[in-house]
Amino acid sequence: MQISRYSEPEFDPYGDARQTESDDGWLAPVATGPLEAVISLPGSKSLTNRELVLAALSDGPSTLHAPLWSRDSELMIEGLRALGTRIERIAGAGEFGDDLVVTPADELTGSTTIDCGLAGTVMRFLPPVAALALGPTTFDGDEYARRRPMSGVIDGLQSLGVDLADDRRGTLPFTVHGTGSVGGGELEIDASASSQFVSALLLSAARFERGLDLRHRGERVPSLPHIEMTIATLARHGVAVATPEPGRWVVEPGPIRAADVAIEPDLSNAAPFLIAALVAGGSVTITGWPAETTQVGAQLIDLLPRFGARVERDGDRLTVHAPAGDDGRRGILGVGLDLSEAGELVPNLVALAALAETPSTFTGIGHIRHHETDRLAALATELNGLGGRVTELDDGLHIEPAPLTGGPWRAYADHRMATTGAIVGLAVPGLVVDDIGTTSKTLPQFTELWERLRA
Repeated sequence: MQISRYSEPEFDPYGDARQTESDDGWLAPVATGPLEAVISLPGSKSLTNRELVLAALSDGPSTLHAPLWSRDSELMIEGLRALGTRIERIAGAGEFGDDLVVTPADELTGSTTIDCGLAGTVMRFLPPVAALALGPTTFDGDEYARRRPMSGVIDGLQSLGVDLADDRRGTLPFTVHGTGSVGGGELEIDASASSQFVSALLLSAARFERGLDLRHRGERVPSLPHIEMTIATLARHGVAVATPEPGRWVVEPGPIRAADVAIEPDLSNAAPFLIAALVAGGSVTITGWPAETTQVGAQLIDLLPRFGARVERDGDRLTVHAPAGDDGRRGILGVGLDLSEAGELVPNLVALAALAETPSTFTGIGHIRHHETDRLAALATELNGLGGRVTELDDGLHIEPAPLTGGPWRAYADHRMATTGAIVGLAVPGLVVDDIGTTSKTLPQFTELWERLRA
């Protein structure tokens, strides 16, 4: 396998991924032959940040083995430290950095400000924790973070009697005036904008005086597997979540048990690497694939064959083989998919669809307009700017394959948009991603790992 040369990015395993030597952006490498790559990935952001919150609320010290070190996880660590949690780095056995020992505070304290960056888990998971602290905690973040929906958490806490001042914006910034306790009890919220609203309240619910009986009202909750992940993570800490009916979750008050936890590799971050096999030909293997998982990225096993790939498992190794195309074609098939449970995979799958032989339609994903950016609009704009034919739908995208040409690709401070540009760039010479460093949000090692595809 060969990929055309580009300027080597400077790499800092614990900081932002750097751009090329040019200030104009990162020239995506182009595949000039089939791949035969084996890639290991750092820990799951979703699991790392859930485990950090539960460790901070638990009844003793916990150890997180192979956690993700990225902007999102470090913002969570600093937010919990600001509330009084002691979090120490210790040497780890893995290749991606240190482990963490989390010691809960005897008493959580506010009187602080928490920077959420653009991390949905931080801005949504920590306000209920701050409500259990003594004193005011102000939450703010990046510019686009102030446009991300927060009403489910804000309205929910206010309905539980928490003094939360947001000037009726329903978004960042806001201040939680914690009193050291939350009454809990019955609560109804609209979680149709984000499953994180449900997860945020469930993670702290066992520490509420009466627990929580939470009901969802409104349209269907997107990304239900993320709620299932939260429930499974709570179970690991001895907290049972009952689901007596769809859209209802019940948590009894009680202790949250400390635990030593090994964090799984981030399977959603595996998407661009596995998809690269279909774009360039050949095969890509991801090591450390868990036998059982609640991660959304596990759906790639079923989704990629719809595009024509062959997927095989061998122990903890997952390998994706490219379809056998004719007459020099890639052989990628167009698809029609409801991706309501896998919104975070959409940007990378859209890149694949843009390089397919036949049209594709993705639906059930209107909620990703409220992710790090309006992903539907961003994907349509960037692909159409390269000559693509992408149409926005009310809740999705329709993609008509068309010849693409090189040019600028804007990341919109969105890590998934940046990796999507890299995928397209494998097939389209001259594609320049304006901000590859935004991959540091969940995968600071992205450019180094992408370069390993050449090995």
